[in-house]
Amino acid sequence: MESRAPESLNCESPDSDTLALSGALTFANAAQVFDQAGRALREGAQTRLDLAGVTRADSAGLACVLALLAQVRRTGRPLRATRLPANLSALAEVCDARGLLEAA
Repeated sequence: MESRAPESLNCESPDSDTLALSGALTFANAAQVFDQAGRALREGAQTRLDLAGVTRADSAGLACVLALLAQVRRTGRPLRATRLPANLSALAEVCDARGLLEAA
């Protein structure tokens, strides 16, 4: 049986307003990404979660993004998901969660 390398996702702040995610965002790493991105968002003042670099996402990835948005918004800070890849956007639509991604 062939074993796969763990999926990875990177979190970077290309500017003071943006936290950019890149790589796969799946069940295999969603909890780790939530911790890593959540820490970055708590320490920074980003208002955009740039998802253009997400190459693959599943329902756990969508849940991770929604949880990050909710966590920051509960503090009163605005955070919006931007540049959603087609697969994540389609998944949000199927799950009737598109409005949660678009809320400011």
